[in-house]
Amino acid sequence: MSELRIKLYRGTWYAVWNDPGGATQRRSLRTKDREEAERRLIDLQVDMAAPPGSLVGEIVDAYLTEKDGRITDHARLKYGWDRAKGHFGHLRPDQITRETCREYIDQRRQQGERARGKPIGDGTILKELNIVRQALNWHGTQGAVFEAPSQPPPRDRHLTRKEFAKLLDACSAPHIRLYMVLALSTAGRKSAILQLTWDRVDFEREQIRLGVVGERNRKGRALVPMTDRLKAELLEAKALAITPYVIEYAGERVLNIKKGFAAAVKRAGLDDVTPHDLRHSAAVWMAEQGIPMDEIAQFLGHTDPRITYRVYARYSPKYLKKAASALEF
Repeated sequence: MSELRIKLYRGTWYAVWNDPGGATQRRSLRTKDREEAERRLIDLQVDMAAPPGSLVGEIVDAYLTEKDGRITDHARLKYGWDRAKGHFGHLRPDQITRETCREYIDQRRQQGERARGKPIGDGTILKELNIVRQALNWHGTQGAVFEAPSQPPPRDRHLTRKEFAKLLDACSAPHIRLYMVLALSTAGRKSAILQLTWDRVDFEREQIRLGVVGERNRKGRALVPMTDRLKAELLEAKALAITPYVIEYAGERVLNIKKGFAAAVKRAGLDDVTPHDLRHSAAVWMAEQGIPMDEIAQFLGHTDPRITYRVYARYSPKYLKKAASALEF
């Protein structure tokens, strides 16, 4: 790390330095007075001269290294930490306070406004803060005090059958189309579908295992049957497959379908549709057909059927019908 220096930014003095990778980092000294800023800079230099392995950045990096290959959402965790590292990486755990968290929340919202004209969602900021929290818990470190935005309400967007047909027709790339058929027919999460390999597609038994045997993952992955439509699509894709992965493009594994998916949504003339909405739509369709909540829970890979009931029971045609019958007059 380079030598610390002070710099005025929007009327407030900041400590500025370059991390080992050469990237510029800064931390607010929370004063508009230069002399006070220089005094606080000296205190900060002492604080940052901590023993090796005791800084938040070192703890989180060790946590991510230990989890690499052991959890399926490792890439998402690493991406979130890349956003939070500049703010928290140089601190000792006991230097994480409500104030430092509030500064980070405000900073991320401002970054979103400058880049996209709207704030970065509180759900995204919450996930980034939780990565730091998880790492410190894993390390057994105490002393940090976190403050985070409230968890935003869950999305409730699901597609009708007519909307899904329009979306499928709007797919110009075969791998995006196959992803959509898989997502709707298996109710699988995006990560599970993009990680799906042909050795877990059993055409003889007409089953798909969305998870890897022995895989450690906090989110359940189900063993689901194939629909006739899905089997036909998969057989066609298997005949042309080059890689071990079901979702591939130009001879390479597909790591993200965000752009292709968004382009299809736009061509279909639909609004506010994300890849996860296909999983939600599958569950809603099953509930609307009167499928028992326990079966839907198994299909979704939910370890606790109460979660399924809480979210999807209201879509069942029998929902509260018995209670309503008591009100007949």
